[in-house]
Amino acid sequence: MKLVRKDLEKDNAGQVTLIPEEPEDMWHTYNLLQVGDSLRASTIRKVQTESATGSVGSNRIRTTLTLCVEAIDFDSQACQLRVKGTNIQENEYVKMGAYHTIELEPNRQFTLAKKQWDSVVLERIEQACDPAWNADVAAVVMQEGLANVCLVTPSMTLTRAKVEVNIPRKRKGNCSQHDRALERFYEQVVQAIQRHINFEVVKCVLVASPGFVREQFCDYMFQQAIKTDNKLLLENRSKFLQVHSSSGHKYALKEALSDPAVTSRLSDTKAAGEVKALDDFYKMLQHEPDRAFYGLKHVEKANEAMAIDTLLISDELFRHQDVATRARYVKLVDSVRENMGTVRIFSSLHVSGEQLGQLTGVAAILRFPVAEVSDQEDESSSEED
Repeated sequence: MKLVRKDLEKDNAGQVTLIPEEPEDMWHTYNLLQVGDSLRASTIRKVQTESATGSVGSNRIRTTLTLCVEAIDFDSQACQLRVKGTNIQENEYVKMGAYHTIELEPNRQFTLAKKQWDSVVLERIEQACDPAWNADVAAVVMQEGLANVCLVTPSMTLTRAKVEVNIPRKRKGNCSQHDRALERFYEQVVQAIQRHINFEVVKCVLVASPGFVREQFCDYMFQQAIKTDNKLLLENRSKFLQVHSSSGHKYALKEALSDPAVTSRLSDTKAAGEVKALDDFYKMLQHEPDRAFYGLKHVEKANEAMAIDTLLISDELFRHQDVATRARYVKLVDSVRENMGTVRIFSSLHVSGEQLGQLTGVAAILRFPVAEVSDQEDESSSEED
């Protein structure tokens, strides 16, 4: 993401002009936008024109509109963002108050104005504009007959290809059908890797599987690469790292990312940091439950006691439609930081973020034990969310 201009007042009202440069930036933009914001961007509008003879025709015209945001729709797989709202600035083609949908896309500038820019939103802009936060991990999670080729970016896990091949069982004295199907499966996975993984950006490719599938696949891939003189695979051989996972499904990627060998290799990526923080929370919940809280009411109580060492919170909570509820989460984040605690904002599109979402989206590892909130006092987090 490129920051073109930032004009903020003392009360944190103001606007920023940004240019999303890659699909990942569309996810950041989705998290910056909130209902009630003002969005100015170039868009195409169908306009009816009447000629001198009275015939009516319609043309598609590119114009710049300023909308008051009413609805935001994000397609995570295509990384497309549509913003619907009403026109709030004079325009020769569009009446004031008329509805329009702007499709934001990479490499097209937009200006976003808010009445109040909070700390969480400003931090996201900083992260999005810092090139060090870009995607640098790919993963192939596989078992016999099933493989998922994923890109692990700081904010989400994107499944780029799913390979499924029916592998017949080995028969006594005749394994040829099984072996041929397995070879066909491996070949399709190799093709998917070459098609979807950019080795100029990716630092590491995890190959995760149960049993010996990963070893057999890597042996096959590099034998074929030597035979066909595939320079792309041979030059990047050192980037492939084999790790264990319980299955070939996408959810098993969390196990691969929490493997100690992987963690040390990926120590500078946000993805590994999030997985480690979540693992630490689960361990604490198991061994010292008085130092592991989840649910907004419990976590706020721990924060009042200045007990939070690490706050784990899902970015989904900052997209809450209710301004007061959203402000409550922002206040919690600011307060934990003021008390010298660490805040980790998880992406709801990341495997670790999905897991945190099952724990109400907010959890904390405490410096010291704090007495539990009584059941009468506790409100269910689903109601608060």
